[in-house]
Amino acid sequence: MQILLTNDDGIRSPGLWAAAEALSALGWVTVVAPREQSSGAGRSLPSTSDGIITEETITVHGKPWKVYAVGGTPAQAVQHGVLEIMPQRPDLVVSGINYGENLATGVTISGTVGAALEGAALGIPAMAISLETPKDYHFSYSTDVDFSTAAYFTRYFAERMLSVPLPDDVYVLKVDVPWRASKDTPWRVTRLSRKRYYRPVPPERKDWSQPGLVGYEPGDPPETFDPESDVYAVRVDKVVSVTPLSLDLTSRVDLKALERLLKG
Repeated sequence: MQILLTNDDGIRSPGLWAAAEALSALGWVTVVAPREQSSGAGRSLPSTSDGIITEETITVHGKPWKVYAVGGTPAQAVQHGVLEIMPQRPDLVVSGINYGENLATGVTISGTVGAALEGAALGIPAMAISLETPKDYHFSYSTDVDFSTAAYFTRYFAERMLSVPLPDDVYVLKVDVPWRASKDTPWRVTRLSRKRYYRPVPPERKDWSQPGLVGYEPGDPPETFDPESDVYAVRVDKVVSVTPLSLDLTSRVDLKALERLLKG
């Protein structure tokens, strides 16, 4: 089996290497990841990316791995991996393991999910996997984070996806592992919450001529979310959330009825 592994935290992320080691038991793992930290890149394909590919060798638990660092976003890393680097089409695209959960409507911002969506758009089954962490770890490469449980679930769901075809309209499995989860933690299939998980925070600056990035902070309490949602599963019930995602963003409405409404 051929597995393409990427992430949005960059080629040096310990979460990426935890996933690589776990997936290596299932097949040949080709690691193609952004050269730089690319969190929040979504599925973007900016024309400003240089697209330079650099071969590197990284030692993981005493074993040398040849990897490929791409000057681009996670979605672009997937494109280069499929179109230029891998000798044959991958059987599975895996994105992660991400520092921080990817929940609710914000998943369209996530570079982790964006990379998986790009793989799915190329016709390849894809998974995005994230580990809930305190916000302080989101842009770090901290070795204080234990990825072993998330790596276990990465391998588990990858093995299932390589064994059985996903149902029609399931393009990506989005897996979110609670911070204190163990291998014995239950998992359940959830829906994407329709409420925002994080809310944007305006930059702190004296005037607009100063650099400033919009920040983020937790939104509504987790208990107020739909009990069937990914947020409720991870934050309230502390179980692993498995959310099927579709590339079809069409609203689930009666299209003729909507047409009549718009015509007045």
